[in-house]
Amino acid sequence: MYKPAFELADILRRDAPAYRESHRLLREQERAIDAIVDCRTEALGGHVEECCQCSYTRISYNSCRNRHCPKCQSLARAKWVEARKAELLPVEYFHVVFTVPKEIAEIAFYNRGAVYDILFHATAQTLTTIARDPHRLGAEIGFFAVLHTWGQNLLHHPHLHCVVPGGGLSPDGKRWVSCLPGFFLPVRVLSRLFRRLFLEQLQAAFRKGKLRFYGELEELRDPDRFACYLAPLHDIEWVVYAKPPFGGPRQVLDYLGRYTHRVALSNERLLDVKDGQVTFQWKDYRSKDKQKSRVMTLESDEFIRRFLMHVLPRGFQRIRFFGLLSNRNRKERLALSRRLLAAPLLDLLPNPDDYRDRRQPISEDSLRRCPNCGKGEMIRILTIAPAWPSPNSS
Repeated sequence: MYKPAFELADILRRDAPAYRESHRLLREQERAIDAIVDCRTEALGGHVEECCQCSYTRISYNSCRNRHCPKCQSLARAKWVEARKAELLPVEYFHVVFTVPKEIAEIAFYNRGAVYDILFHATAQTLTTIARDPHRLGAEIGFFAVLHTWGQNLLHHPHLHCVVPGGGLSPDGKRWVSCLPGFFLPVRVLSRLFRRLFLEQLQAAFRKGKLRFYGELEELRDPDRFACYLAPLHDIEWVVYAKPPFGGPRQVLDYLGRYTHRVALSNERLLDVKDGQVTFQWKDYRSKDKQKSRVMTLESDEFIRRFLMHVLPRGFQRIRFFGLLSNRNRKERLALSRRLLAAPLLDLLPNPDDYRDRRQPISEDSLRRCPNCGKGEMIRILTIAPAWPSPNSS
């Protein structure tokens, strides 16, 4: 099985103890560090497996299953995407991204749960309101949104990726209303409504005492200062953009596999770790050559600081469903949509190969297959107890 030359766990194992001594960390950040360091080591225990065909044996240590761990997302992603297959419709899909200005990102840094919730709510209200407008689409749509809090340089850049079917149910529920080919909703209209809704909800959160300000933002505790801080944001353009449409369900699954369970930094992007520095690959999407790979080197402390910025509050839901796809009546509404679309069965069942990692396909079956002979199944023959207490625990 492919193994990167450098891993985030190695950096944290070496440098996180000193970082912890000089920085005050949140409880979820402490847990994330411990989980990533312990992942697939004797600290979490494991088992010995033997191939039923060639008698090849291996030790498999348990995964931490922490959602910030770059080694634990492949199987979780495959399972999640497999479950989404039953929710896809045979229509064109659109990818809409909602971002916030840097001034909002600075507030979110100290108020992650509150501001990220507002980001979800304002985005959902924007899409559903504009879609219901009879002068736009005039339909009830369904979509899901995925929160990413990082840019490629690991700085704080909260934004939502929304995947939206190209159409929705008519108000009376008797027909499917399709949007124009290649066009979902006008992004400028989306942007301005999103701006208004977000700022209204942020101000409401401030009045209810749900926001906290520290450091350079401490003066915003004063209502007048807070209002002055937000005033310019009412007049600037907020970035909402629609990427080219996916096409049909098969292309959507490919997208899902790449975005839904992505973490701030994959091990594959790490290029070098030495002399107290970390070098990694990144892309500057603000430059003209957006696809050109660049190299960045950071001091280890700064690298750890940037990574930990993206550890979410415990229990925070970073993937959410809205409209037709919300948990309430999802099954019934999707069934109605399919009947109205008269969808062939094969169109609703995309090929699983479309979304799995092309470099190393991962599924529960592939993990049980013998890496030596490629034919036999690995059978558990011995359980290894966890090392307790963990040598890496805080």
